[in-house]
Amino acid sequence: MIDRTHPLPLARQAKLAEISRGSVYYLPRPVSDSDLALMRRIDALHLECPFAGSRMLRDLLRQEGVRVGRKHVRTLMRRMGIDVLYRKPNTSKRHPAHPIYPYLLRGLKIERPNQVWAMDITYIPMARGFVYLAAVVDWYSRRILAWRLSITLDTAFCIEAVEEAMQRYGKPEIFNTDQGCQFTSEAFTRVLKDAGIALSMDGKGCWRDNVFVERLWKTIKYEEVYLKAYDSVSHARQSLASYIAFYNTRRPHSSLDRQTPDQVYFNQPLPLPKAA
Repeated sequence: MIDRTHPLPLARQAKLAEISRGSVYYLPRPVSDSDLALMRRIDALHLECPFAGSRMLRDLLRQEGVRVGRKHVRTLMRRMGIDVLYRKPNTSKRHPAHPIYPYLLRGLKIERPNQVWAMDITYIPMARGFVYLAAVVDWYSRRILAWRLSITLDTAFCIEAVEEAMQRYGKPEIFNTDQGCQFTSEAFTRVLKDAGIALSMDGKGCWRDNVFVERLWKTIKYEEVYLKAYDSVSHARQSLASYIAFYNTRRPHSSLDRQTPDQVYFNQPLPLPKAA
């Protein structure tokens, strides 16, 4: 947008682009080591206590000897894209200009694959820095249909995951998300509407439905992410790919009668026990 080699002065370019002149000269600063450590601990506490807001997280951190203010905790929570789960008007920060779609799952019996898909984003810590993981999940089978990593909380990597899931597995009847700005954007909703998919979004009084995806994130983090120290985005991508393959094909789920997501999604029978 701004061309430093153009004969037009930078101040004039900024004015024409309707952006702050100061932002033209701004150079992003890397997140400090102390903040990275704090963000990792906040992420773990959020999974353990998803009802804890910035005040409670501040107090929990102080119990561990970490002196931090509530405002700083809140700033890091926003950077991580996490939000406390409790009854409130919005379950996620949304763009005020984006339309919100009604919640379609109240009282709905979900009884087959591809009836409802859900999508969410979570923060993934690395040895240095962090990335965001977006996943499309089949609600009935708990199968992860597609996923993407990104270094920023944008819409593009969410769309890529949705398009891959539809290309490989068809399309659901209903697609459910929270009210995050990535999911309410016109670019994201257009992909679903063009495919004839009904959009559903968590809203007031529906906060418990986020717990389904929160459990998935907790499983991935405690069984994979927190056991590793990814030294690069490519390392994170490779290691997560291996774990997600294990999660889909080999990990039994108590909620699925000890079957794997693949067995339920593809209607595969349980293996017969071997004779003694």
